[in-house]
Amino acid sequence: MRLLAALLFPLMSIAADYSAQKAVEDGIEIVRLSNAAHATEVAIAPSLGNLAYEFKVHGKNVLWLPYKTLAEMKAKPQFGGIPFLAPWANRLSEDAFFANGKKFRLNPDLGNIRRDQNQKPIHGLLTVSPDWTVTTVEADADSARVTSRLEFWKHPELMAQFPFAHSIETTYLLRDDILEVRTSIENLSADPMPVGIGYHPYFQLHDAPRDQWKVHLAARDHLMLSKMLIPTGERKPVEFPDLFPLAGVALDDVFGGLVRDPSDQATFSVEGAREKISVIYGPKYTVAVVYAPPGRPFICFEPMSTITDGFNLAQAGVYKELQSIPPGGVWRESFRIVASGF
Repeated sequence: MRLLAALLFPLMSIAADYSAQKAVEDGIEIVRLSNAAHATEVAIAPSLGNLAYEFKVHGKNVLWLPYKTLAEMKAKPQFGGIPFLAPWANRLSEDAFFANGKKFRLNPDLGNIRRDQNQKPIHGLLTVSPDWTVTTVEADADSARVTSRLEFWKHPELMAQFPFAHSIETTYLLRDDILEVRTSIENLSADPMPVGIGYHPYFQLHDAPRDQWKVHLAARDHLMLSKMLIPTGERKPVEFPDLFPLAGVALDDVFGGLVRDPSDQATFSVEGAREKISVIYGPKYTVAVVYAPPGRPFICFEPMSTITDGFNLAQAGVYKELQSIPPGGVWRESFRIVASGF
């Protein structure tokens, strides 16, 4: 399969200032996108959950990583870079979920369920999946990009946990100093498929310590959580002022009612002395989880298509905004990461 894929598209594509190339790092196949004019570079490891682990601007990585090499990441996976969360993002309240009025139970014996500190299922089934296939690596005068595809329906151990036949396609696109992450999901099943995906990008600044970083939250609603970090249904107005410093603040919070510009985009940001990272949510990312634990040199602005435990809270009547894909339909959305001052 890998030989066939190599024959179907070139190992390298170069056009003007942009290039896209396949390579091997620590024995692991990667794809590297670059833009010489803006000194930007993105690296993706398709076989490690299709993880983007570098977004460098003038040699500085915008993304935070807990490991030094890809070999270390493969041997002992930890969250960093831009993990993809599906078919559910964040937590489920139990080893089961509702869809189309029916309750589906997870099978813990399959060994592919990740759990949080309270033993709740968290972040789906694909965070370190080796099942992605690169379909396109290309560059032109406008951008460099790579597209990978995962045929969820072909894997019995995945279908046993989430019995909706579907395929997922993700494109990382580098343009100037902007990284865009595009996702499309095709529902191949006979029933509507609920959409509970998200991303968990880890960001870092280099020109100021964590407690001096200032944060902008593009949200009106702060969702109240139970002790198990599941939304209770209660919402209150966001209490944080604009550009609040992280000193003394610990976040693992869910926000809704996103504040959008005329093009229906919502922008979250963090800034230091000069450096700034903005994360721009497309309209179908309706929820933001923000994670910034004390004493850790990162912050996560997480684009989500639903609130935590959205499948079950929709069934309970607490959540009215759950998205779904009709049979044969396709869900598409993207978010962008903009780095400035690096």
